Amino acid sequence: MITPPNALPLLPGETHLFYGQQQQWEFGAALAHALPAGSVLFLEGELGAGKTTLTQGLVGALGFTEPVTSPTYALMNAYPTPAGRVLHVDAYRTRHPAELYEMDLEDLIAGSRLSVIEWGEALYADYPDAPIVRLLHVDGEPDVRRVERVR
Repeated sequence: MITPPNALPLLPGETHLFYGQQQQWEFGAALAHALPAGSVLFLEGELGAGKTTLTQGLVGALGFTEPVTSPTYALMNAYPTPAGRVLHVDAYRTRHPAELYEMDLEDLIAGSRLSVIEWGEALYADYPDAPIVRLLHVDGEPDVRRVERVR
């Protein structure tokens, strides 16, 4: 299948298997080039399923060369890339989306080339056009991940 320009590498409901971190990184890079400026991308999935690995590929594809880490404790990391800032949010530890909005989430998203939000289920209604990508472990295959586009 040929992917049209600016189309996500996965259609809603479509699933792919990725073998190893390199393929997850490459998928993240493909997302970076497919998502238009100002996009929000939601990532969901089990702990250790590769949400940050995918984000590393995405941020790296936009030209950021420093380490990209999970924002679990900081809640938000911002990465300046030549293409514009990438905001990486982990909403897992928040009790209510208002906590993120009190940290200027709306303005940070508005000023970013791309915003990646992990564990952002409480924000789905606020960004109804944002794609949702789920990453899951594959039983008995420690290096394989199932990646599906939910929306």
